[in-house]
Amino acid sequence: MSQEYQTRIIGAANTLEHRVFLEKEGKVVSPFHDIPLFADESKTVLNMVVEVPRWTNAKMEISKEEAFNPIKQDIKKGKLRYVRNCFPHHGYIWNYGAFPQTWEDPNVKHAETGANGDNDPLDVCEIGEAVGYTGQVKQVKVLGIMALLDEGETDWKVLVVDVNDPLAPRLNDIEDVERHLPGLIRATNEWFRIYKIPDGKPENVFAFSGEAKSKKYAVEIIHECHEAWRKLVHGETAASNESYNLAIHNTTVKGSKGVVSTSDSVYTSLPADSRKPAAPIDPSVDKSFFISSASA
Repeated sequence: MSQEYQTRIIGAANTLEHRVFLEKEGKVVSPFHDIPLFADESKTVLNMVVEVPRWTNAKMEISKEEAFNPIKQDIKKGKLRYVRNCFPHHGYIWNYGAFPQTWEDPNVKHAETGANGDNDPLDVCEIGEAVGYTGQVKQVKVLGIMALLDEGETDWKVLVVDVNDPLAPRLNDIEDVERHLPGLIRATNEWFRIYKIPDGKPENVFAFSGEAKSKKYAVEIIHECHEAWRKLVHGETAASNESYNLAIHNTTVKGSKGVVSTSDSVYTSLPADSRKPAAPIDPSVDKSFFISSASA
């Protein structure tokens, strides 16, 4: 299924104008709404959208507010955001992305974390050996989940592996990750705890004392977030209020409040491919930071 989707690239990477739209059969689709969450009928294999390839630093993410939700680089105070290298890590340590057709509802407080959702699609860390690319749609199997409490919001991180990875047959639950990739769960916990420290922010904290929960628990959270997304696109939950304004345009979700045809102006006004070579990155982005406050 990953070959079904292509990328329509706007402008040059590392610029404010850069966007990565997803296409299927030459037509733009929303990675938030149009790509199915489940890749097969048994629902054991899911689709994930890669936003940030492993070892890179640009904080790319699905734009929830723009029509058809292209992937763009996050911006803070008018500047492009890059994740710093916190020694011994370099950039993101997995292929980082999101599950389509999921939403962490900011109007709902999770009973066990005690914090509301973060208003994003569900975050995914894909731990296979192949480095992905922005806009890639991977088929993955779920292994476990961690609950980051990011600035007072529940920010789930689902651990998955590409079904085509050589280790995939041996990775079926969270304990298998420690068995076959010892240290990776600990490194994941550390990465999320410390990655904002170079920007002057305190360590992040986790629910469940940082424990990585099982596949069964992860699947329950995925279904919760899938249902929250369903309510969003069908108008049972408002797509716009004083706190957020989400674009729910799509071409495939029957009964959705945001479904449009390819002749609709919101679709026909989408930009054509205009890809350019990547712009240079400030060399300071490649600096490594030694975080002395990180626990041993």
